[in-house]
Amino acid sequence: MDYVKQYVGESIEILRRIDVAATEKIAQLLRQVRLRGGRIFFLGVGGGAGHASHAVNDFRKIAGIEAYAPTDNVSELTARINDDGWDTCYRNWLGGSRLCGNDMIFVFSVGGGDAQRGVSTNLVKALEYAKEVGASICGVVGRDGGFTAQVADACVIVPVVNPETITAHTESFQALIWHLLVSHPSLKAAEMKWESLADESAQQAKSVLQETVL
Repeated sequence: MDYVKQYVGESIEILRRIDVAATEKIAQLLRQVRLRGGRIFFLGVGGGAGHASHAVNDFRKIAGIEAYAPTDNVSELTARINDDGWDTCYRNWLGGSRLCGNDMIFVFSVGGGDAQRGVSTNLVKALEYAKEVGASICGVVGRDGGFTAQVADACVIVPVVNPETITAHTESFQALIWHLLVSHPSLKAAEMKWESLADESAQQAKSVLQETVL
């Protein structure tokens, strides 16, 4: 029970400290990508890769933005790792997708990539390539933000409130942030299923009430 209370309390503190301005800036950059007909490429490793796949669905279906993740095609990704190497697997995948200045790279990572320490170096190479072609860069990361925070046009760094739970909190809040973004009034292009059903129920109740009054 003590750990549960502690974890929940830490989560509340993180919510209080989330950079609202950076989150809003990401929303507006995403809106610009949609307006110019660009695409979002979501990149992550480990848990971030799982988030990338989920985010692709949400941004395509709810926000109406063309989106992809290299980790959704395991055959191509592992072939590139095998043939070209881990460091360049995302970079070369993006090259095959003709990444350009209209597009955006969106990173989900705990550390944000660190070439010197040899951590998530495939993210570093991909971000360097994005800078070369002029693509926008956004991310939701932890710790000090790593290479992602250094090169991003907008980046939310999940505050560290407990060094023992950096990964758990960062990955939890990555999901919260992207769900915030797809439901943002500037981005939401389609109603979510359960919300639409709730609207239908409200309309039906209103109609019944009107008929009763008449």
